[in-house]
Amino acid sequence: MSALRPGSVTLAELRAVWDGAPVALTDEAWTAIDASAAAVEAIVASGRTVYGINTGFGLLASTRIPPERLAELQRNLILSHSAGLGEPLPARIVRLMMALKAIGLGRGHSGVRRAIVERLLALIEADALPVVPSQGSVGASGDLAPLAHMSAALIGEGEVALGGETLPAAEALARLGLEPLVLGPKEGLALINGTQASTAIALDVLFSAERIFATALVSGAMATDALKGTDVAFDPRIHDARGQPGQIAVAAVLRGLLSESPIRHSHDDCEKVQDPYSFRCQPQVMGAVLDLIRSAARTLEIEANAVSDNPLLFGEDALSGGNFHAEPVAFAADILVLALCEIGSIAERRLAVLIDPKMSGLPPFLIEDSGVNSGFMIAQVAAAALVSENKSLAFPASVDTIPTSAGQEDHVSMATHGALKARRVAHNAAGVIGIELLAAAQGLDFHAPLVSSPPLAETLAAIRATVPFHAADRYLARDMEWAKAAVLDGALAHAVQAELFGD
Repeated sequence: MSALRPGSVTLAELRAVWDGAPVALTDEAWTAIDASAAAVEAIVASGRTVYGINTGFGLLASTRIPPERLAELQRNLILSHSAGLGEPLPARIVRLMMALKAIGLGRGHSGVRRAIVERLLALIEADALPVVPSQGSVGASGDLAPLAHMSAALIGEGEVALGGETLPAAEALARLGLEPLVLGPKEGLALINGTQASTAIALDVLFSAERIFATALVSGAMATDALKGTDVAFDPRIHDARGQPGQIAVAAVLRGLLSESPIRHSHDDCEKVQDPYSFRCQPQVMGAVLDLIRSAARTLEIEANAVSDNPLLFGEDALSGGNFHAEPVAFAADILVLALCEIGSIAERRLAVLIDPKMSGLPPFLIEDSGVNSGFMIAQVAAAALVSENKSLAFPASVDTIPTSAGQEDHVSMATHGALKARRVAHNAAGVIGIELLAAAQGLDFHAPLVSSPPLAETLAAIRATVPFHAADRYLARDMEWAKAAVLDGALAHAVQAELFGD
């Protein structure tokens, strides 16, 4: 991957970083970083009092700090703000968070020396990732606690995951031949002020949602063929008449997935003209979901390129504002929750139809000798449980706020909480789609020797390479875990994902 250009980094590039691609910045970014650092030096030399450079923070912003204590001020800021709790963030999120911080600093409005950004990139390259607790941010003034834990590693504090071990940061730096950094004026504040933690988590949800969505279209098409449903409802004329772009795109994908299916054409002359809404209305529901995902993606791509610390430097003008307030990220996370809830909800209803012999014409609970065998009975219950859990998580985090910092920070976004919640919803939705894949595969096998369309037959073969036909009751949990992992991995729907979201 080529060097990232702060201000115009694309979702495709961010997706590659999320997947482990190397991270580097353009020459223009380094020039901007150097100019910004020089501006801070000039401000300090001038003796001017400027917030964040030679003052305290928050409610202590009016306290002037003498020059000989500026390094102490920045170090203390990192240490005091390393106050997170909870399970550590996954490695790929921490990696993305560090890359986002480098991108933001690379815009040249933050006043840090290039040594700070070089150290972030060196740790990414060495896969030496700070241990960052997942809880403790309210999404303004920036993601202070998680970013402080990230930044603590640069100065030899906290912990770092390296080579399968969790080490004291100073020891990890020593193994890499690096010395702890001594922070200069404003550098601590620039590191911990910003939306990079919540944005990284939300991007993780977005990239997972793309895979879940694409796989849900595949599982929905498989379920439609297993039901011997009709594809008339996917006729382009219907969707062009409404004009919703996501709906039009989803109908086209479903037509392609079901095209040339011998199962579909085996019932061309049947008298059934309509399927239940969970089958017939897939373009309308999933199309609206697609539009939501794309909307969230636009917001997060902008935020990934944003300068969100405070104050910002424009030449030697230091302007204090509020770009650290993560409201856009909070809204994007809440939008993704709505989308993911509906993906799981409509899939669970299709699953319920497939296991019901009165609705599907298939064996009860998709297994022969039912009664002795329970088949997919409790798999559907598990899917229903996940869907209902997601409903309980769907209340928007962005409408919550709580004052902090002695009332100075009196309105906050709750973006990090919202993004973490969205991540849980995403994994639940992946579980539901995984169960539908297994059930739809079972239903298709009952139509043998008839087969489905070429792309769906290929998906069925990929499933059967690991999960055999359910001839009699067996331990199901392993099959379901494999299917959920396959959804999150995106391997069963790469072509659909590339068509809708790009590589």
